[in-house]
Amino acid sequence: MSSEELIQSQAQELRRGTVVLACLALLEQPQYGYALLETLDAAGVAVDGNTLYPLLRRLEKQGLLTSEWNTEESRPRKFYRVSPEGSRVRAGLLREWRDLATSIARLTKEIPPA
Repeated sequence: MSSEELIQSQAQELRRGTVVLACLALLEQPQYGYALLETLDAAGVAVDGNTLYPLLRRLEKQGLLTSEWNTEESRPRKFYRVSPEGSRVRAGLLREWRDLATSIARLTKEIPPA
């Protein structure tokens, strides 16, 4: 396996956990799955639909998201929104993310120790 392939593989592992945080952050306003995919992609968080939709169902089962069907348009769409518990979890994950980024920056000597 080449260095580039290893970097891509490891980068995919890094991104995997960040998709949950990104979804919880973006779903403060209701969105349907395809619009969420496009928003994530535009933000540089590329996610496959085969990854996103099971993730949304899992987050809903965990009580972090709520969903409802909009049947007013020609094609029914399921809209997802962060729940109150999801907002609390998002805040905690955001703290963890910032702490981790600071620690990695310190370890790689990108910022001086606090």
